[in-house]
Amino acid sequence: MGDWTNATPTSTTAGILRPEQLAQRTTLERYAAGPALQRWVENYWVLGWDLPPGTTHTSQVLPHPACTLSVEWGNPRSETRGQPVVLTGVVTRRFDVALTGRAWVLGVKFRPGGLASLTGQSARPWRDAVLPARAAVPDSVVDRLEQVGPDRAAEECVALVEGALTSFVDPEHRADERYDRLLTVLDGMLTDRSIVQVAQLEDRHDISSRGLQRLFHHYIGVGPKWVLARYRLHDAVSALDGGWTGSLADLAHAHGWYDQAHFIRDFTALVGVPPSHYRSRR
Repeated sequence: MGDWTNATPTSTTAGILRPEQLAQRTTLERYAAGPALQRWVENYWVLGWDLPPGTTHTSQVLPHPACTLSVEWGNPRSETRGQPVVLTGVVTRRFDVALTGRAWVLGVKFRPGGLASLTGQSARPWRDAVLPARAAVPDSVVDRLEQVGPDRAAEECVALVEGALTSFVDPEHRADERYDRLLTVLDGMLTDRSIVQVAQLEDRHDISSRGLQRLFHHYIGVGPKWVLARYRLHDAVSALDGGWTGSLADLAHAHGWYDQAHFIRDFTALVGVPPSHYRSRR
C-alpha cells in the first residue's frame, strides 16, 4: 500500500486562481483531519466573508479530483432546496463562485475516492452535481453537521464535524483494499512528475486499462487521464501564481507537455485564458 497521506495536493491554494485576490476579501482557515479520518479526509476549511452591499467577488476555482461536504449558512443554493449540508461531486470544468453579502462555509475536503469508500457508494452519479448531502450521507450524520455554524468557534465546529463523520467509520471501511490501491496509484501521480501518460500507470502498478478505468470511475467519478491532466495543470498554475519567470515552453516541458502548443490549448480550455494572459494579469 502506498503512502496515502500524499494522495492529494497539499498546497493550501492549489486550484484557486489568483488566490491573493480571494485572501483580500475573505477569511480562510484550514485544519488537518484527525487520525481516525485521515485515510478518507484531507482537510477541513472554514471560509467567511462580509462584503459591502452591492459588492460581488467572483472566485475562480480549478477542479480537484475530490468530493466535498460543506455546511453553508448565509448564501443558500437553489440546487439543494435550502438544505445547508451540501455534497459537491468532482467538477470537470473550471467553476466560478460569486461571493455576495455575508456568509460562512465549513468544508470537508475528501481525498480522491474518500467519500465513495466511506459511504460504500459509487461516485459516478455525483460527477458535476451539487446535491443535498442526505443523498449519500446518513441522516444521523447530516443532523449533527447542521449543528455547526458561525456562532461557534471554528475549532469547535471542526471537532463536531470530525465526530459526526467518525461515527459511521466501521471495520469494513477500514479494509477497503481497492481504495488502498487507488491511493497508491494517485501517490505515484503526485510524487513522480515524469508520469504523463496513463499507460505508465498501468505498467507501474500492473493493472489493465479497463481495471484502472473501473477503479477511478467508481471511487472518483472520472477517468485516470482526466485526473492526471488536472494534477499537471494545477502544477503549472501554481508555478505561475508563484511568479514563474522562465519561458512558457520551459513551463510546459517541466510539467509533462512535449510541445508548447498543446500546453496552451489545454491550459486555455481549463482556465479560460492562455497562460501568457494569465501571467500578465498578475
